[in-house]
Amino acid sequence: MRPPARSLEFTQITQWEDGHVRTLQDSLAVEEPLEIRIRDLGSSTTMRTPGHDLELTVGQLFSEGVITSIDDIAGLQHTESTNGVPSNVVEVELNHNPTESTFSSRRTYAASGCGLCGKATIESLRARDLKRPDATFRIDPERLCLLPEALMLQQELFSRTGGLHAAALVRPDGTMVVMREDIGRHNAVDKVIGWALQNDIALGEHLLLVSGRGGFEIVQKALVAGIPLLASVSAPSSLAVKLAREFGLTLIGFLRGQRFVAYSAGFRCLHPDTSV
Repeated sequence: MRPPARSLEFTQITQWEDGHVRTLQDSLAVEEPLEIRIRDLGSSTTMRTPGHDLELTVGQLFSEGVITSIDDIAGLQHTESTNGVPSNVVEVELNHNPTESTFSSRRTYAASGCGLCGKATIESLRARDLKRPDATFRIDPERLCLLPEALMLQQELFSRTGGLHAAALVRPDGTMVVMREDIGRHNAVDKVIGWALQNDIALGEHLLLVSGRGGFEIVQKALVAGIPLLASVSAPSSLAVKLAREFGLTLIGFLRGQRFVAYSAGFRCLHPDTSV
């Protein structure tokens, strides 16, 4: 899969290795601001890797409760651009009028690693009356262990820069239906969620695989989307584990080789005679 245009930049570097110095051309992951403007309401800015901006916008608005489905969006487009290159502004028109409080927390600058940027608490999520994920979802543990390698093979931007996170939606049979990369791990998740909403994909029938740690903001997004299982190659945070256990999300960490750790609701991916 070819990386989106503008997602890479090239630069000259000086490399030292084993006492030898040489000049090389290197690839860098692009980080630029994306401004999301909602008509008659305001705007927010997040740092992201350009590419799949409309998916990112849909996923972010859904994850944070501004919309509840793709049907809430009446219009979605980049502002006018020059030379056919998409701008760094996406304009959104909604079919409803969200309250100022719904969107006000987004009207701040958000760095690529900040996720919910201070506004996220478990209490606010309880107030949203989130439903528990589907308890019938299952994936074989041996199949689960194959997924990190499959994800890595899809990460072309990471292979060239070493500086991006990835997220993917995966069916119980191990089929990866979509993968997205971004300099912000929460942005990568928003992109795959946005893609699923735009393509009428049932999120509750897929697991979410992420290349970084399973942080609180990633668990929050999985719960809002109704995803039953979140798998990470790295460690979760204490708050992520607490939230996953409270709402019944299967949270997997350290998914590497033939090993993983089930921190909550392990019945979805462990052998029938084992429970967590």
